[in-house]
Amino acid sequence: MRVLIIRLSSIGDVILTTPILKQLKEKYPDAIVDFLVMKNFKDSIEGLPYIDNLILFDKKENDGYQNMVAFGKKLSENKYDYVFDLHSKIRSKIISKQIASKDTKVFVYPKRKWWKSLLVKLKLIKYHVDDTIVKNYFKPFKKFGLKYRGEELLFTFSQKDLEKVKEYEGLFVMAPGASKETKKWTKKGFGNLAKKLYEKYKIKTVLIGGREDIERCNHINKISGDVCINLAGKLTLKESGALLSKAKLMVTNDSGPFHIGRGVGCRTYVIFGPTDPGMFEYDEKSTLIYKNEKCSPCSLHGNRECPKGHLNCMNRLSEDIILNKIENDYEKINKLN
Repeated sequence: MRVLIIRLSSIGDVILTTPILKQLKEKYPDAIVDFLVMKNFKDSIEGLPYIDNLILFDKKENDGYQNMVAFGKKLSENKYDYVFDLHSKIRSKIISKQIASKDTKVFVYPKRKWWKSLLVKLKLIKYHVDDTIVKNYFKPFKKFGLKYRGEELLFTFSQKDLEKVKEYEGLFVMAPGASKETKKWTKKGFGNLAKKLYEKYKIKTVLIGGREDIERCNHINKISGDVCINLAGKLTLKESGALLSKAKLMVTNDSGPFHIGRGVGCRTYVIFGPTDPGMFEYDEKSTLIYKNEKCSPCSLHGNRECPKGHLNCMNRLSEDIILNKIENDYEKINKLN
């Protein structure tokens, strides 16, 4: 049996497929499992032991309708028995359509009902998810005997990645970036939290993120009194995972680092504001930070600006709330590190 699983983006959503991949390989060890992902997100999944072939979609070469059709037809030569579209957007649908045949069946994971999304946009209901993302990923695999067993994520890295970040072992980590502005907790909050953590534990905080987060992290470090180490834009995704595997803990927004941290077993405090924390489950190493404002959640992926203009879900969140949770867990944290 040969299977293709499609999840083109983004970092977190790709990592969230790992429970599916693990269980698929456990149940069908002889199956050939291929995984299709965008080239710029390959580090999210590359090296996973449950994938036989990682196939990359390069937007520079493969984007555009005709190119996607040609890309899909090329993939059809692999004679897949099943294709599982866990992306379910225009690109994945075009590609899947070219692969589908009487010998290749395509399964698509269920997305939110369109009418519910419309009601949210009309501000008639809040944006609550119907189920967690991972549970939805499992639904197309029901007839194959796969059953949801929890969000046991996996993120891989190399010994070389560990060596690169060895000097930062045992420090705190913060990931203050996010894909949308409304998903970002305040710079003042991150800076003050880093300052108070250093005052209490004499442990510095490493700031991680992409190049687009460098200026934000510089500002946070200034607020903290220069007790942070700004590595934004300096680490690869794999190196960030290696760093988190050796960190005391991480404080992060609802973004990719949250799932990388879970995938390497890092104790993580994740901040939610406009998005629904019901998208995920939380175990003993992942702590939800959520103000639960009356107007929240208001969107699936966050917005550029707060629809109400005040962003209370983030602006009203005090660093002391997170500090208290860390203090309560600190004895447990030390035992686990």
